[in-house]
Amino acid sequence: MGTKKTRKFKTEVQQLLHLIIHSLYSNKEIFVRELISNASDAIDKARFKEQTEPELFAEDNDFHIRLAVDPEEKTFVISDNGIGMTFDEVNDNIGTIAQSGTAAFMEALEKSKNETGLSPELIGQFGVGFYSAFIVADKVRLDTRAPGEEKGVRWESDGQGTYTVQEIDKQGRGTTITLYLKEPEEGDQDFTEEYTIQHIVKKHSDFVTYPVIMNLEKNEPIPENEIIKDSEGKPIGDTFRKVRKDKTLNSMKAIWAKAKEEVTAEEHEEFYKHISHNWDKPMEIIHKKFEGVTEYDVLMYIPEKAPFDLFRPERKHGMQLYCKRVFIMDDCKELLPEYFGFVQGVVDAPDLNLNVSREILQEDRLVRNIRKNLVKQIFSLLEGMDKEKYQEFYNEFGQALKAGVPTDFENKERIASLLRYKTTKSGDKFVTLDEYIENMKEDQKDIYFLTGENLTSLMNSPLLEALKEKDYEVLLMVDPIDEWVVQSLPEYKEKKLKSAEKGDLDVEKVDDEKKNEFSALLSFLKGKLENRVKDVVVSNRLKDSVSCLSGDDYGMSAYMEKIMKASGQKTPEQKRTMEVNVNHPVMAKIKEIFETDTTSPVLTDYSDLLYDVAVISEGGKLDNPARFSKLLGDLMSKAI
Repeated sequence: MGTKKTRKFKTEVQQLLHLIIHSLYSNKEIFVRELISNASDAIDKARFKEQTEPELFAEDNDFHIRLAVDPEEKTFVISDNGIGMTFDEVNDNIGTIAQSGTAAFMEALEKSKNETGLSPELIGQFGVGFYSAFIVADKVRLDTRAPGEEKGVRWESDGQGTYTVQEIDKQGRGTTITLYLKEPEEGDQDFTEEYTIQHIVKKHSDFVTYPVIMNLEKNEPIPENEIIKDSEGKPIGDTFRKVRKDKTLNSMKAIWAKAKEEVTAEEHEEFYKHISHNWDKPMEIIHKKFEGVTEYDVLMYIPEKAPFDLFRPERKHGMQLYCKRVFIMDDCKELLPEYFGFVQGVVDAPDLNLNVSREILQEDRLVRNIRKNLVKQIFSLLEGMDKEKYQEFYNEFGQALKAGVPTDFENKERIASLLRYKTTKSGDKFVTLDEYIENMKEDQKDIYFLTGENLTSLMNSPLLEALKEKDYEVLLMVDPIDEWVVQSLPEYKEKKLKSAEKGDLDVEKVDDEKKNEFSALLSFLKGKLENRVKDVVVSNRLKDSVSCLSGDDYGMSAYMEKIMKASGQKTPEQKRTMEVNVNHPVMAKIKEIFETDTTSPVLTDYSDLLYDVAVISEGGKLDNPARFSKLLGDLMSKAI
């Protein structure tokens, strides 16, 4: 054996282990499912590698997972002949949080904390299923060897903060994990009992593609010529003897290949948990066999809950690709667009090449055809959902769906029909764009919307005053992604989408007499604010407020500018137009002062105040809040 090296777990792993051990005591049996799932993944990788390097697997391509228990030694052992790990891979993957990102995991951990501690789905979603062994084990030993490697690797730990790694001699490729079990507590299952393990495998891992084998004790008839008999020919000894024989514990049913009516709800639920590593039930199921020039089986699940890492770029897609029940790849982005990446499922296409690569998939006509049909199926399902159930879906995945508007030109209108927004008239309810159009006033030409950070500030925005007076409904958009939605959706069903904050609203004509009456003052204000505004004009938006800021038709909205700055991106300097309400008494007073003395310093103060009020009304930040506070205080003291 090589030199044994002792290392410390990373801090977040120690926290994870503590939470696993103390929070999942009521779900102890999940360790069996997680370890079998990891073994299955390891064999998937081996079979994929076998397509290009068959010589590495020539001696052992009877892929299987083996379980063994020992009541006397109090051990549970699981071994596979999958891909194994090299010394470096053990160091990279065990002792850290594999392929998830520490920040992502810790953020999800914070969100998931509740009265019971750690949410079980985090175990699977973040690829840390191996650590579930410590729920039941005082010590865990992992022996592994990768194909083509001369030496194996042993990893060992008691889960208390450190682990050891060393090179070993190991027969054969694959991984063997030995759990040295804790003393069971009252009411615990006995994980050294063969019947218990059989039951757990049947419950959680029946659909694993590879045989899960266990050497079980059986009663076997003794051959007639070996039975000891008395003088009358009657047996005087046992006619049966106990032997141990391998038994496959799982059915290995390719659930997707079965007829739709043959699959029970319980089977769907367990298979969904198996492929998704989730603990919730699927919200909806699409199970279909496509027939024609080419045939393929499809099984897709819409989850009930959005995963913690839904919007992280490193997140894997939920679709797996098979060919004649042989696993080809998971995270198959070619089967569904990004905005449907949360869908979990399997496609089994018998006509695919087993040696297919991701590059080939992008150009493959069959895959493009499959993708088109899958997208149609999902749209049909969502469009056919009853209103309440769809709202539950939308609350979880609405933002993901919105991402399809700017990225999927072909289906843009269909996605838009599935969007839901609160409006100035809807109260707590959401409305569709079709419902909005149906409720439009007779003289209303456009669909009006306003984007911003929260509903309360949007609902009370001065930008909506004229629209509210006309009794026009306005869509209130509070997701950052909505900025990209409206940019990519200039119109819907021949109705233009019009921002309440940009361009001419065209809902009310400005009084030309008033405009001329105030033109000199507006030019003066523009001169005072020339570093901050593009122009100062008479507003056709305002009814009660004194001032607001508006943008050009094709300019950047205030919210978009805020999003860009918050993400650290440089934004082109843009000045917006300040609109003033010439019917407001404040404007009459300012005009009076202006016509009396154009050099009055008060005019500078009022210019700044008009601009600051406009910035505050849209939720913006003032460049000089101290000056604003002083001016406001002076005004109040004079008024009192």
